[in-house]
Amino acid sequence: MKKLLLSTVLVVALGLSFTSCRETENKADDMNDAIENTADDVADDLEDAGRAIDNAADDVADETEGALEKAGKAIDNASNEVKEAGKAIDGAAKEVVGDDN
Repeated sequence: MKKLLLSTVLVVALGLSFTSCRETENKADDMNDAIENTADDVADDLEDAGRAIDNAADDVADETEGALEKAGKAIDNASNEVKEAGKAIDGAAKEVVGDDN
């Protein structure tokens, strides 16, 4: 009777340990799948962020280019006005000098 009881307990213990190992393996596989899915999601989010940064950089470049063109035109206009003012001063100076003679 002792042998039968001990043999039964041994068989049950072995059976439970193999079942337990199988369940642990399945849980490990599930965890690996979850990690892979999370890594894929992170990679997708990083790609989206990279695209957003590229688009923002392009927008800034376009806006900056337009501002630089406007600044260049303003500088050209100011330069022309300074030249005209210089000519007017020269003309006035010649009139003053011409009046004294």
